[in-house]
Amino acid sequence: MKEIIRIDIIVLVSVMDLKNIIWNKKTYQEFIDYLKSIREEEYKKFSEKITFTKYEMLGIRLPELRRISKEISECDYQSFLKVSESTYYEEVMIYLLVIANIKNISELMIYFDHAIALIDNWALCDTFCNSLKLVNKNKEYFLTKIDELMNSNKTYHIRVGLILLLCFYVEEKYLDLICKYLDCIKSDEYYVNMAEAWLVCEIFIKYESVGLKYLEHNELNKFTINKSISKIRDSYRVDKEMKEYILKFKR
Repeated sequence: MKEIIRIDIIVLVSVMDLKNIIWNKKTYQEFIDYLKSIREEEYKKFSEKITFTKYEMLGIRLPELRRISKEISECDYQSFLKVSESTYYEEVMIYLLVIANIKNISELMIYFDHAIALIDNWALCDTFCNSLKLVNKNKEYFLTKIDELMNSNKTYHIRVGLILLLCFYVEEKYLDLICKYLDCIKSDEYYVNMAEAWLVCEIFIKYESVGLKYLEHNELNKFTINKSISKIRDSYRVDKEMKEYILKFKR
């Protein structure tokens, strides 16, 4: 009898109506039960191999987390944000995506610093940043926050700044500023250096002459410059001759 009751509960939770929910501690716990009911053990094992985080993983795919966050964002998301907790990786991801879905810039910035403080791995960082579509329409406004992040000594503050630049600022107007930021970073943190390399690669692909000039004169550490060259050479958007030429900048 107990097993039958448990199955019924799981089925019920799996069809939770997120658009019409009234958020409080009780319904938030029901929400966590819902997340547990749709987890995939094999996907959890896979995710744990590529994402290192202090949060416990359930094993829910990103498209599903995006769907859930979209439904929450279409109702009383402010109440959701008030009761939200951070035990599980997936609930943190949903929290970040709900914030990224906010349409008003002043309201978004109320939550922004707390959102950044929750980020402890590349997946939370990159997904949050590339979901912040509001940045694209408010680039000058966000530059102040990016400047603050880039001058931080915290790994994921810097990476957030770099990924925002990568996602929204790789255009002629901002290239000099981006190169200055890259040269000012003095970090040997892997996830900072990888983001730097990714950014250098994107600049090279979109603005080859600027990219070449930067490869020749930069303040990047050995790992980052070599990784940048490797990423450029991996791109199908760079011709074979150029891939060979840029090897001269390898250290």
